[in-house]
Amino acid sequence: MRLRAIAATVLIASSISVPVASGSELGELGDSGSRATIRYTEHGVPHIVAKSYDGLGYGYGFAAAKDNFCELANGYLTVGAERSKYLGPDGPLNTALSSAGANLTSDLHFQRINDSKIVERLVAQPAPQGPRAEVRQLIAGYVQGYNKYFAETGAAGVTDPACHGAAWLRPISVIDVYRHFYAIATTAGQGTLAEGLATAQPTPAAPPAPADASTVDRIGAGLAKALGSGDLGSNGIAVGADGTAHGRSVLLGNPHYPWQGGRRFWQSQLTIPGKLNVSGGSLLGIPMIQIGHNDNAAWTHTVSTAITFGLYEVPLVPGDPTTYLVDGKPEKMTSTDVRIQVKQPDGSLKPVSRTLYATRYGPVTTTVSGVPVPWTAKSAFAVRDGNGTNMRGLNTWFALNQAQSTGQVEQALSSTLGVPWVNTLATDRAGNALYSDIQVVPNVTDELAQRCGTPLGRMLYPASGVSILDGSRTDCAWGTDADAIEPGLFGPGKLPNQQRRDYELNANDSAWLANANAPITGYSRIVGTIGTERSPRTREALISAEEGIRGKGFTPDSMKDMLFADRSRVAELAADDTAKMCAAFPAGQAPSPSGPIDVSTACEALASWNHRYTLQSRGSLLFQRFALELPPGSWQVPFDVTKPLTTPNTLNTASVAVQTAFGKAAADLKAAGIPFDAKLADNQTVTRNGERIPIHGAQGGLGVLNVITPRWDPAAGNVEIVHGTSFVQVVGFDRTGCPDASTLLTYSQSTDPTSPYFSDQTKLFSKGQWVRSRFCEADIARSPELRIVRLR
Repeated sequence: MRLRAIAATVLIASSISVPVASGSELGELGDSGSRATIRYTEHGVPHIVAKSYDGLGYGYGFAAAKDNFCELANGYLTVGAERSKYLGPDGPLNTALSSAGANLTSDLHFQRINDSKIVERLVAQPAPQGPRAEVRQLIAGYVQGYNKYFAETGAAGVTDPACHGAAWLRPISVIDVYRHFYAIATTAGQGTLAEGLATAQPTPAAPPAPADASTVDRIGAGLAKALGSGDLGSNGIAVGADGTAHGRSVLLGNPHYPWQGGRRFWQSQLTIPGKLNVSGGSLLGIPMIQIGHNDNAAWTHTVSTAITFGLYEVPLVPGDPTTYLVDGKPEKMTSTDVRIQVKQPDGSLKPVSRTLYATRYGPVTTTVSGVPVPWTAKSAFAVRDGNGTNMRGLNTWFALNQAQSTGQVEQALSSTLGVPWVNTLATDRAGNALYSDIQVVPNVTDELAQRCGTPLGRMLYPASGVSILDGSRTDCAWGTDADAIEPGLFGPGKLPNQQRRDYELNANDSAWLANANAPITGYSRIVGTIGTERSPRTREALISAEEGIRGKGFTPDSMKDMLFADRSRVAELAADDTAKMCAAFPAGQAPSPSGPIDVSTACEALASWNHRYTLQSRGSLLFQRFALELPPGSWQVPFDVTKPLTTPNTLNTASVAVQTAFGKAAADLKAAGIPFDAKLADNQTVTRNGERIPIHGAQGGLGVLNVITPRWDPAAGNVEIVHGTSFVQVVGFDRTGCPDASTLLTYSQSTDPTSPYFSDQTKLFSKGQWVRSRFCEADIARSPELRIVRLR
C-alpha cells in the first residue's frame, strides 16, 4: 500500500520498541526535501510524520499555529510580560496562565519570574532536572514551525479577527515556549497567588490575618474555585480485563476545561517511524501528547486534590519590615525592581516599576486565594511553590508518550516526578488499570504541619491541605524522601498509586475511593482527605463503573454511551421528592425570596423527567437551578463513611429553606422567560458564527459526568458555555490489532472563526456523535478527507 500522509504529537523513549511505520514507508510520504509531512483527516486532525524530533516539532508548530495562532500568540504575549504595553493595564486579560486580575499585575508577576532567570537556569540543567535531548529538539523545531507559519502570513495575513494585524504579533524564541510551560506548571501555586505576589508591600499598621474559622473557610473556598470548581476538572475511568466484555481494557479520558481562552486542547498524532507513534490531545503550546494513547497503552489526567505550594510566616526584625529572623539570626529579604512598559490613554508608553521582595522560602505575598494575609510590622508570608523548579514535566510527558504498559506509565511518573498538579489514569493491552497521584507534592507530613504550623496554619491545614509553617525555624523545612528526584518533595513511595484488573477512577476527589472496593489510605492531608464525603460526580462515576462491570462488562461503545447518557446523580436522589414537594404546595404557590410564586405547571414536568440532561429533557432546567442552590443541611441522611456511594441522601422537603430554594429557582426561570417544562436544547447553547448549537450535559455539582457549565444570564437563562467536557477519548484494546479509539474535541480544533474546523466537532458533540480515531496506517490512508501538506 502506498502511504500518503501523517500527523502526531511526540513523546516517547528511544529505549522502548514501538511498532510504527518503517523508514522505507516514510520515504513514500514526501520527497527528500520535506522536513515534516502532515496528513489531515476528518475534522482537521493532523497526523504528523518526520524523521527526527526537531522535524516533528516543526510540523507540530506549523499545524498548531495554523489552527490557533491568536491564542498561542496571546500566551506568549502574557509570559513575555507585555500585555500592558500593547493592550493597556486594564485591557483584555488572559486568565489561562495566572489569577492576576488585570494586565498590570499579570505583567508584574511574569516580569518578576523573567527577571529572576529561573526558567533559563532550569533549562540549562542536564536531564533529569532539565529537558532531555529529544525534548529540546522538539521545542526547537516547534519554534521554527510556528515562526514559519507567521513568516508566511504576517500579522496582516492572520485570518482570525482576534489578532488580525495586531502590533503585538511576533516570532517566538525557545525561551518563550519554556516560559509558557513554566506558567502552566506553576498555575496551581504561584499562578493562583499572582495578584498577591505582584502587589505585596509592607503595611506595618495592618492587623494580622485572624486565625479563625471564617479566614479558613474563605481561603478554602477561594482555593477550590481556583483549582477545582472554577474551570479545571476531569473524569478518568480506567477499566481493566476483569471489568470489560472482551477481557482487555477500556479507558475514558474526559477533562473539563474552559471553552474559551488559552487552556485549550488541540488534537494530533505524532510519528517518527521506528521510534514514536502516539495520538491524543495536548494543551496549546506543548508539542507532545498529554492525554492520549499509543499502540499498547492509553492514559489521561484529572486535576488532583494535592496542594502543590505552602506558606511560611516569617517574624520580622522590629522597625525593619524587610529583615526576618531564622533561628534567631537576622536575614535580609532580597529585593527586585520589576519594571514594565504601560500603554497610556494617548497611546504613549510609560514605565511602571514595583519593588518586590522574597525570602529564602520564596516571594512574599499578601493574599492567599483572594484572602488578605497582611505584611504587618511583625510578620510576612512567603510562598514556596513545589513546581517552582519544575521543568521535568516535559520529560514526564515525553516518557508517557513512550510507555507501552501501565507499569511503564508508573515508571515514567516515578522517575521524573514532573507531573505538576494532576492524577494519572491508565490502561494497557494486557488488561491492567492504573490510578496514580505520583506528582509534585511538597513534603509536608501531618506531623510537620502540626509541629511547625502557625496558629492559622494549624487550623487551615486540616481543612484545606494548605500549610503555613514557622519560617523562623530551620527544623520546619519541607522534608525529603530518598526516592524523590528533588529535595523537599514527597517521593513516589509516599504518594497514592494502585493497579488493579477491575477498575480505577478519579473525578477530582482525593485518592481514597479510586476503587470503591479497595480504598487507598496512608497519605498525608496535603495530598487529600480520607474517609470524607465524595462529590455527586465521583459517586456517579463509581456507581456507573460498578453497574457497567456487573452488567456485561464495558466495551468502548458502552463507555461512550455511559458518558453521553447525561444522568444526574443528584436528580436520581432528589428529583422525585422535589416533584412531590412541588405538588404539595398549597394552591400551587411555592415560597421564594420575592414572595409566593405559582409553580403548578412545574410539577408534572419534574415528575415525568428521566433525570438526564439530554437535549430533549424537560424539567431539567428547573431542577438545575434548584439543586445547585440547595442550602447546607438539605439531606435528611448525612454522609456515612461505611456507605460512601449512597450517602448523603433523602431530600428534606419539609425544610423551609429547601422549599424557598425551589421557589427561587422557579422565579429565576420566570424572569428569564423560560417555561418550567422547556427543553434543554432550547436553553443551553453555544453560539458559533451566529449559529446557536444546543449542548447536552450539566454542571458537575449535579453529579453529571458530561460536565457542561453554562453562564446564567438573569434575563436570558443559560447563555454560552464557559467550561466543561473538552478533549474526550475512549480507547479500547483487544488482544491484537489497532486500538479501538474514539475522540471528540467539543469546541473543535480551531479558534479561528474563518476555519472549517471552528465548530464542526461542536455540532457532532451536540448530536452525541464521535470522531473515529485514525491511528493505524490503513485507517489514515482510507480517510475520505485525506489531505497532505509537506513542509520543507
